[in-house]
Amino acid sequence: MNEFPKRRMRRLRRTPALRKLVRETELAPAHLIQPLFVVEDDRAAGPIAAMPGVARLTLDGLPARIEQIRAAGVPAVLLFGIPATKSPAADAARRADGIVPRAVRACRDAADDLAIITDVCVCSYTDHGHCGVVTDGAVDNDASLGILAEMAVSHARAGADLVAPSAMMDGQVAALRGALDAAGFAETGILSYAVKYASSFYGPFREAADSTPGFGDRRAYQMDPANAREALAEAELDVAEGADALMVKPALPYLDVVAAVRQRFPQVPLAAYQVSGEYAMIAAAAANGWLDERLAALEALTAIRRAGADWIITYYADRVAGWRAA
Repeated sequence: MNEFPKRRMRRLRRTPALRKLVRETELAPAHLIQPLFVVEDDRAAGPIAAMPGVARLTLDGLPARIEQIRAAGVPAVLLFGIPATKSPAADAARRADGIVPRAVRACRDAADDLAIITDVCVCSYTDHGHCGVVTDGAVDNDASLGILAEMAVSHARAGADLVAPSAMMDGQVAALRGALDAAGFAETGILSYAVKYASSFYGPFREAADSTPGFGDRRAYQMDPANAREALAEAELDVAEGADALMVKPALPYLDVVAAVRQRFPQVPLAAYQVSGEYAMIAAAAANGWLDERLAALEALTAIRRAGADWIITYYADRVAGWRAA
């Protein structure tokens, strides 16, 4: 009979203190970014049915929400604006007094130490719901770049720290970098949605942001879920174009991609977005008593960190501090 191994792995799992001592992956509020939906028309504010615990905010309601987020130790927000009017060329997205620039100013007034990130995409602003302007029934990549660049400059002028292009238009990072620099905002950073898949996990977000495409889908510009090598090519292009940080979206179904991007670009900050569908699955299962929401959310977020994400964008961000203390 073989001698029993002298090293017993269970020894260091025996007590909570020992488990904490040998824990390899840290999850803290400082690693998290809180997404927020802000409406221009106050009548559109209120709870989002598909995302229990998440609501669209008015500008007047934004400061109180920012206080909650900062009190939880979360250092950053990602702002999505829902305009009062839509148009084919997303005119409301470029206004200096548009919903996102006004929201940026409200956030800055509420907490001057907050990192403010703004989503740069026009899907909530176009009457067709696509992420760029449409020409002859298809999204026109190059014609969309100027609109995205104008949008980013308006956000930077309002005080955004980072702008986050999510439209998945080729060349969007270079277009934003050039426009920001030309407008005198060389210090404004770019968090690129470099790797954004055409995912079925976006459904609840489209309700929240009123951004469901009016025709077709987004598979012609968002990535095929079957591809991983392509993700590295997307990230490489965005780094070359001037991205200051990269993002993989969604997170949990693409942990292999998060890990691969982390390994290829160890020097670049990496974010992963735990998207609306990921959130909704946990929240709905918990509401039915099928799992413990706190434990499931913390496990999922820890997995994303373990895969290599420096930052996690999650609707659970401000709840993590209380859960970790429990």
